Amino acid sequence: MKTIALQASNKEFNFYYIKMFKSIFFVLAFTITVNAFGQHPICFATKQEVLEVKNGIKLYPLLANSYKEIKASVDEVVGKDIDVPYPKDAAGGYTHDKHKTNYTLIYNSGMLYQLTGEEKYAKLVKDVLLKYAILNPTLKKHPQATSAYYGHLFWQSLNDANWLVYSGLAYDCIHDYLTPAERKTIEDGAFKPEVDFFTKELKDWFNLIHNHAVWACAGVGIVGIATDNQDYVDMALKGADKDGKAGFLAQMEGLFSPDGYYAEGPYYTRYAILPFYVFANALNNKNSGLKIFNYRKNILQKALVGALQQTNLNGGFYSYNDALKEKSYISNEIVEALDIAWKVYGKDSGLLTIAEKQNRVTLNAGGMGVAAALNSAKNIAKYYPYKSVEFADGTNGDRGGVSILRTGSGDNLTSLIYKYTSLGMAHGHFDKLNYSLFDEGSEIIQDYGAVRFINIEQKWGGRYLPESKALAHQTISHNTLVVDEKSNYNGIESEGEKYHPIKLYSSIDNKNVQVVSVLDTTAYAGVNMLRTIYMLQLPNESKPLIVDVFKTASNTLHQYDLPFNYLGTLISSSCKYQYFKDKQIAFGKRNGYQFYWKEAEGIANAPLTQFTFLNGNNTFYSISSLTEDSTKVYFTRLGANDTNFNIRRDPAYVLRNYGTNKTFVNVIEPHGKFNPVSEISTDSYSDVKSIKLEESNNEYTVVNITVHNKQLMIIQCNNNYSKTEEHTYKYNDKTINFKGPYTVLLNNANFK
Repeated sequence: MKTIALQASNKEFNFYYIKMFKSIFFVLAFTITVNAFGQHPICFATKQEVLEVKNGIKLYPLLANSYKEIKASVDEVVGKDIDVPYPKDAAGGYTHDKHKTNYTLIYNSGMLYQLTGEEKYAKLVKDVLLKYAILNPTLKKHPQATSAYYGHLFWQSLNDANWLVYSGLAYDCIHDYLTPAERKTIEDGAFKPEVDFFTKELKDWFNLIHNHAVWACAGVGIVGIATDNQDYVDMALKGADKDGKAGFLAQMEGLFSPDGYYAEGPYYTRYAILPFYVFANALNNKNSGLKIFNYRKNILQKALVGALQQTNLNGGFYSYNDALKEKSYISNEIVEALDIAWKVYGKDSGLLTIAEKQNRVTLNAGGMGVAAALNSAKNIAKYYPYKSVEFADGTNGDRGGVSILRTGSGDNLTSLIYKYTSLGMAHGHFDKLNYSLFDEGSEIIQDYGAVRFINIEQKWGGRYLPESKALAHQTISHNTLVVDEKSNYNGIESEGEKYHPIKLYSSIDNKNVQVVSVLDTTAYAGVNMLRTIYMLQLPNESKPLIVDVFKTASNTLHQYDLPFNYLGTLISSSCKYQYFKDKQIAFGKRNGYQFYWKEAEGIANAPLTQFTFLNGNNTFYSISSLTEDSTKVYFTRLGANDTNFNIRRDPAYVLRNYGTNKTFVNVIEPHGKFNPVSEISTDSYSDVKSIKLEESNNEYTVVNITVHNKQLMIIQCNNNYSKTEEHTYKYNDKTINFKGPYTVLLNNANFK
């Protein structure tokens, strides 16, 4: 029987995106020839769909309201001269926002032309595209560009790709309104310079396996279908060289695991899902026999459903990797994808819950289908049907993953997200074995996400700020072990891309006992880390108890910092501390430490140190930790060395130990409530009375926890993870028999 011990090593390999594919031959064999050129509109909606939507507007209020909203926005400017300025500003500046407004405007106006037949809407699109036909051939590198992948119309090429997607959809809507001469002018002047820019000047970017290239491929492909250009379609599908090593199909292979997890995380699933769905929809409309939506066993459906499972009760996407907490499933990208998914994959009551909150639909068959379903539906669920779920990472599902442990329901849902993925490309963070916690819709123990004020010109043109890499990427800003004040892989992205943790075992089907155990042997040279997290729903308790057993193995002495980036107000701490009221200094000098103020420090109370805070949801949370006399406790807060005030002033609680082989045991406990109106607090004290580490070696880790009047015992095997293996463990004069890699006992009886 093959086992993985704590001392085992990950198999090292170089991570190249193209080599992720199971078979390039299969991609090459997936030949798509768009034979039925000449039928327009075809990209966003077919002629038949347009007729159906016209009738649907009379029948379904949400569809009618969505139509009226779009019509009102276009009618404000129709008949007026639309400015198409020479680009000069970064995100948030006039020219940036104007070009963004323009492509949304002509997209909407093109749809209105199809739905109303009124020439004024087609003329608006034509006039704007003719201006771009004059402007685009003159453009070179954008003056505000800051990377190799610069744009022409915008500071980065990604935004140019956005422009191409929406402009191509708009052109398709007015294709038959234009004269042949007008078509040629627009195709040669507005579109060809952008397509050539992507596929020639930025060829390596276009051929990346990355969300930027998804937008680029979708833009080139949609323009190809809209302009009857097979060459564009072929490049979009198979890469600039048409060899299948890149392009849209390679993106569908390389960016998703078999269960739909997206390599860069759910925030970027949200962003990339639109071009994936919109281009696939155009291909499907052109030739449904291609079955593009069935590619890789319905991978796009899995991607959408998986992304929705990675949201909080308020719809916000979990903020690991470069994520902004403000983005949620009401964003336009999810509206577009959800409505298309409804059309191609069929009815899904969970999607109706999301659609009701979005309160708008697209003006095509999918949007009409959703509007019709909402019109007749009764008792739509308040929340998406969240459940405990696991996602593998990597094209073959063999590069770590994410486990989401959930208990409770409705407003009382508690979710723990345990992340052990690969790095996640340039947007990934150095956060091996990291977790975050949500309860009652509130973020309790957070992942910072990204440092960025998107589309605010004063904040570096809306780009990712320097603190995003300097702080948010670093290990200290996550809730996992930091060794010697360094980040995983010394903060080197190329190194981080090579490796991933190994999930040893998990069980998420039993709501009373959920567990995930993951090993990492590469994040820190010479240090192996094994973290096992339990979510336990004890009898007669309204909230779960979370037990975190974190075991390290090393031959040399190290400093181990374990941060808890919590959100809330400190209520009490069992350790005595010194508060630095006169002068505060930074927590460290580099690797993210320089951005934390050291507000206070103390020595832990061995063997149990407790820390309680009150979250904005008016619930108390306690962190009970197994500590030694030498354990140091730090109370920190972000903001040090932040001269431009780019960083939120969030707190963190850090435990520091020194040693070689160490086992950290922490219990996180939601408890009680504070009612500020009635001025009453209940159960504000932790029920955890003691934590005892009975044993921790290469064979077993055994922990005893006293919770109120209950005795909780966890035994986990550290060298055999088979679900069928029988174990016998002797504790005092008792013999405990169990099957599988762990057991949980409550008051000396198996807890199930």
